[in-house]
Amino acid sequence: MALLERVSTLVRANLNDLIDKAEEPEKMIKQVILDMQNQLMQVKTQVAMAIADQHLLEKKQKENQDKRAQWLRKAELAVGKNEDDLARLALRRAESYRELAESFAQQLTDQTAQAEALKTALRQLEQRLAEAEAQADLLIARQRRARAVSKTSGAKMAIDVSSKAAAFDRMKRKVAHSEAIGEATSEIAAGSIEERLASLEAEDHIEQLLNELKAKRSA
Repeated sequence: MALLERVSTLVRANLNDLIDKAEEPEKMIKQVILDMQNQLMQVKTQVAMAIADQHLLEKKQKENQDKRAQWLRKAELAVGKNEDDLARLALRRAESYRELAESFAQQLTDQTAQAEALKTALRQLEQRLAEAEAQADLLIARQRRARAVSKTSGAKMAIDVSSKAAAFDRMKRKVAHSEAIGEATSEIAAGSIEERLASLEAEDHIEQLLNELKAKRSA
């Protein structure tokens, strides 16, 4: 997530180094603090959204679990009435809700991890901002006394390195995109056979569930 990367950069920022490399130290330190404050507001917003999405996924997971239970009860009722075809239909519906519930459970796991990462980033940024604000005046005063000349060469080197890193990242993304297209093409080619096999497996599973219901009913 780009936001977390920016936050991580700000958290790792060394104020002493930034001031040493800046032509206008006072402006630099104020800008860093302003950036931290802006990022803090964004992270707070993202945390709230992540928690809201987490609650929504929890609700969806429970809804599908409840629907699965309802259709299982209907399947049992159909078995009790010797309506095997209706029981099969009910079991298929129950299975579809089970799959949906599992899908939402996986999404919930991922969303929870993302929310925790954002919460951690928020705490780190709040702490870093407090430290930066406390050190700002002292660092600027020290720099005014100690600095005699501007270190422009160091700043230029940092820019060159950043540009090369950005170009390398763009190339990596292009390669990853090409690989993804190749994988997708292979998956599409194999999809037809897999779908037919999956359909057969699903039907066998339904028959197994039906037999289990009958056995349970007989017992």
